[in-house]
Amino acid sequence: MGQRVELPTEQDTLEFGRRIGGLLEPGDLVLLAGPLGAGKTVLAKGVAEGLGVLGRVSSPTFIIAREHAPAPGGRGIPLVHVDAYRLGGLAELDDLDLDTALVDAAVVIEWGEGAGERLSEDHLLVRLERREDDARLATVVPHGSWVRRLTAPAR
Repeated sequence: MGQRVELPTEQDTLEFGRRIGGLLEPGDLVLLAGPLGAGKTVLAKGVAEGLGVLGRVSSPTFIIAREHAPAPGGRGIPLVHVDAYRLGGLAELDDLDLDTALVDAAVVIEWGEGAGERLSEDHLLVRLERREDDARLATVVPHGSWVRRLTAPAR
């Protein structure tokens, strides 16, 4: 099932993304799932802010993937932001060569559930839903090493 997090406003969704971005290390994979308008891109913007990367984060729907370099004084971890919505299947995801990006970058894949898992058994899945009151609800499902990372006491 996973941990559920209430995100009443867009600012809450950004802040939640910043917290995730603050946890990311090179090689980390985050999969974002949810219907259109659920807040996947807003969450990805927050992740980018938490990582401290350069460039405007927007939905990469038509270019499929966009790499953001680390900002000076940031954490030094690049971000690869992918939108798998228009991909025709697993072969096209493989063509992006994200295995290589997972060596030194953090990778966030919108519409990633159902395909992105095969890139790494160690991944964080965040399912977003939009409620009738326009608030978002995130369900966080850790896999592999993320289970330990999310339950370890803060240092």
